[in-house]
Amino acid sequence: MRTHESAYDRRRLRQWLAGEARADGVSRRDLLRLLAAAGAAGAAPVALGAPARAAATAPGIVKPLPEELFTVRGTNAETRFAALAGTGYHTPNDRFFVRNHTSTPVLSAADWALTVHGDGLTRDRTVDFSLADLRKLPSVTHTAFVECAGNGRSLFTAQQGQTVSGTSWTLGAIGVARWRGVRLADVLRRAGLSRRAVDVMPRGLDADYVTADGAGLGRVRRPLPLSKALDDVLLAYEMNGEPLPPDHGHPVRVLVPSWIGIASIKWVGDIEVSAEPLYSPWNTDFYRLFGDAYPDGGTAPLTGQTVKSAWELDAGAKLAAGTAHRLTGRSWSGAGGVVRVDVSTDGGGTWHGARLHDAPRRDGWVRWSTRWRPPTPGPYTLLARATDSAGRTQPDSTVHNTQGYLFDAVARHPVNAV
Repeated sequence: MRTHESAYDRRRLRQWLAGEARADGVSRRDLLRLLAAAGAAGAAPVALGAPARAAATAPGIVKPLPEELFTVRGTNAETRFAALAGTGYHTPNDRFFVRNHTSTPVLSAADWALTVHGDGLTRDRTVDFSLADLRKLPSVTHTAFVECAGNGRSLFTAQQGQTVSGTSWTLGAIGVARWRGVRLADVLRRAGLSRRAVDVMPRGLDADYVTADGAGLGRVRRPLPLSKALDDVLLAYEMNGEPLPPDHGHPVRVLVPSWIGIASIKWVGDIEVSAEPLYSPWNTDFYRLFGDAYPDGGTAPLTGQTVKSAWELDAGAKLAAGTAHRLTGRSWSGAGGVVRVDVSTDGGGTWHGARLHDAPRRDGWVRWSTRWRPPTPGPYTLLARATDSAGRTQPDSTVHNTQGYLFDAVARHPVNAV
């Protein structure tokens, strides 16, 4: 399935460049301008000199953001990985990271409706679904991670000395939840899916997104190939056994397992089903790879996530020297379940296997642990390197791209023995 989707995305990209695809709400001229801007080497760099301020609130975020749980990054809130230690497999709702392009809308479930429309439906019709309508359909519960494509972005600069643009996430722009909802495939078929359909584009109900230079891009939206939409995508209305919280998509969000987080549109309000390929800024100028190592026009739109590992410790954590410590962490991948995690406590001089506490699964993560007794006081660098069932192992470095997506290299985690 993944190979077919990659080929399909490449074909859609060629169609768009040839003028044979439609870009929702954005002119072809504007998209060319945005593409040029996205690929420019002069993109605004990530600021890494000073850490982001931790605060109790952030603009446009509803839930409390205590500094022991989150680091606020503009309109976003990153989970502190140390706050996940001992919390179990699923990320508690109050600790789940928040990625907002604008601000969280507070919507009424009773007044909400989903509109499905487009020429990819029979007779080019429009069909509305209330939340009650969705709840009448067979429900599905699925545990999966949601992860921002820029998770780990700051490490391009911190570890590799490279300039990238975007929010300077460390590794906390991920969370795993138990989602409950209905299959998008069931909703599309109820709406009257046509054999002519090729693309499905969900759109959120958050405010229109305006770039720093004043370009209005409309509400957040991103197309999916029909093959993925009919596979494992959910319209979720519950998160960890509770109605979706406002910051995580209330009353209904899209969940696209194993793909980059932008595909999982929050606060979904309408879905266009199209008989021709669709494009939006979120798969043309954003969420593609640009840079010296990539084609001049950028790569095909990003889909699947990469493999990563993180320690459940704050950077610079103090540990007693000469004392045995049980250190923990988590590893995950969008291509396959994590089957092995190797760790080093001496900056990569020696490695040994960590103990895994969960079965490997592509859409989730594994928790792991290792024992370590720092021999003497001083600084140390911890490393964790995961391998997934598809045979991918975290590399020593990630190929640079200008927007800092898909960092997958082994992260260097400093601690101090005292």
